[in-house]
Amino acid sequence: AAKSKKAPPPAPYADPKKKAEDVPSGPVFEAKKKNFSVGGDIQPKRDLSRYVRWPKYVRIQRQRKILYERLKVPPAINQFTNCLDKNVSINMFKLLHKYRPESKAEKKERLQGLAEKKEAGVEDESKKPIFLKCGINHIAKLCEQKKAQLVIVAADVDPIELVLWLPAVCRKMDIPYCIVKSKSRLGALVHQKTATAIALTAVRPEDRHDFSQVVTAVRQQYNENAKQIERTWGGGIMGVKSQAATDKMERAIAKEAAKKAMM
Repeated sequence: AAKSKKAPPPAPYADPKKKAEDVPSGPVFEAKKKNFSVGGDIQPKRDLSRYVRWPKYVRIQRQRKILYERLKVPPAINQFTNCLDKNVSINMFKLLHKYRPESKAEKKERLQGLAEKKEAGVEDESKKPIFLKCGINHIAKLCEQKKAQLVIVAADVDPIELVLWLPAVCRKMDIPYCIVKSKSRLGALVHQKTATAIALTAVRPEDRHDFSQVVTAVRQQYNENAKQIERTWGGGIMGVKSQAATDKMERAIAKEAAKKAMM
């Protein structure tokens, strides 16, 4: 019988001569190195603040800060770095917020009401409302007349000479005073952008307890601490490089002194 030309069935085992298919090894997503050459990947974001040409006012305030650290700062100016304690400050601003002066519209409305009553022949016995006082000349006058019961001065006034004398006047007249960080925060209380200083001349009976607590804390930090404030100089802090050079010099001197002692 003739042999059939049918192909034999496949072998049940793998052919050792046949090459095995490449199986992907490692992670599913392979790391692709970025190419930062021209026309390549987007450059990473870097801190370029050192290379920015800052506006003049920014440069001046930064230079002033550094100068105040480097140079010896007399006590009269250095006292403005001693700002009011944060907890006392929060309570004080809560109290002061109740005594914000009326806006122009509110004042107009109040005076119109008084005029109408006067025209009708009705006597109005309501007293003038108690408000915060602002304006450096006005506050100076209130301090001289001993009418101010609490004076709040801003620390970031420029030029500082505008308020430099005010703490000394308050100490002389025995008026409780304090220094707060921001002139804009004081300004917000009196419907202005900024205010160099504000004063409180009286408080309502329901607020007397809170006011006395604030005054006690303020007196402790400022009025009763006057001698230390008047004697404490500021500044004199050198830069990192200068400090390192000074330390190096001191170590060399100490080493030399130790050698001499051994001889």
